[in-house]
Amino acid sequence: MELLRIISMLMVLTVHADGAALGLPALHGDIAGASAYDLWRLAIESIAIIGVNCFTMISGYFGINLRWRGAAAYLFQCAFYSVGIYTALMVFFPSRLSWTGWAESWLVLSHTDLWYVPAYFGLMLLSPILNAGLGALGHRQYTWLLAVFSLFNLWCGWWWQGAFNPTGYTLMQLILIYMTARYIRLHVPQPSISRRRGIIAAVYILSTSGIFASSLYMEPLRAFAYNSPLVLISTVSLFLIFTTINLQSKTVNHAARSAFAAYLIHKAPLIWGNLMKPAMQHLESTLPGWQLALAAAGIIASFYLLAMAVDPLRRTLSRALLGRA
Repeated sequence: MELLRIISMLMVLTVHADGAALGLPALHGDIAGASAYDLWRLAIESIAIIGVNCFTMISGYFGINLRWRGAAAYLFQCAFYSVGIYTALMVFFPSRLSWTGWAESWLVLSHTDLWYVPAYFGLMLLSPILNAGLGALGHRQYTWLLAVFSLFNLWCGWWWQGAFNPTGYTLMQLILIYMTARYIRLHVPQPSISRRRGIIAAVYILSTSGIFASSLYMEPLRAFAYNSPLVLISTVSLFLIFTTINLQSKTVNHAARSAFAAYLIHKAPLIWGNLMKPAMQHLESTLPGWQLALAAAGIIASFYLLAMAVDPLRRTLSRALLGRA
């Protein structure tokens, strides 16, 4: 699961470097008019788009055990990077930044461009209710509830673009993913997953291919929505594969502890708007496709390594102040 945590965050950074920074080509079925570069970028997005869902499924699989120290440590982590980045840049560019902006950098749940931060905090607050309620359901009840709730999200949300969950960037989506992962943990025997690993891998390949195929005809935002049925199937199938992997590695565990920090650093508004997004746009305008891919991989790796270098300080301060990292 810790390896999946790392891979999921690298997928998130890839989606941001590809689609969010550069914008995705909308082919509308004009495959003959698409360039190899267009198809390559859509293929990369098809593979990486499940990163957020997989990252959240890990929380659902193990269950969020809400304690006030855990909630405070989460908010401290978000504020550490939001305020820290703003403060550091304010020292170097005092004329371009304001004290009002600095004060707002503390408001990580309300004055933020990172939708996942307040959405996940909402999931944390609801986790005791979800854990107790889902744990009290029988297998059949849980199966029906999850099936109907999934259909509700797909039909009313994704298909009809309902405001409660049109593209999956919502608390509602995190609840759906959390419920799915808890179902796997509570009601899907591990031996049965292992016996069907080949079939599950085939489902993952087919669903990921389906995401790519849909992106050739649909609007990118819809084809790559987190609550798209193909994205959900690809998410669950990859997650099931990782539940069958028995890997023990201190190196992986150490690297996984900084995964969320990589998100908070690269997507901080001042970093994203003034560094990562402009850098990707400049590289796209100056480099051929294969060199752009290598450069993007280097940028993604650099942000993750930066997170690993800085996050120990955050964990030390969090333990000193809150008794929990």
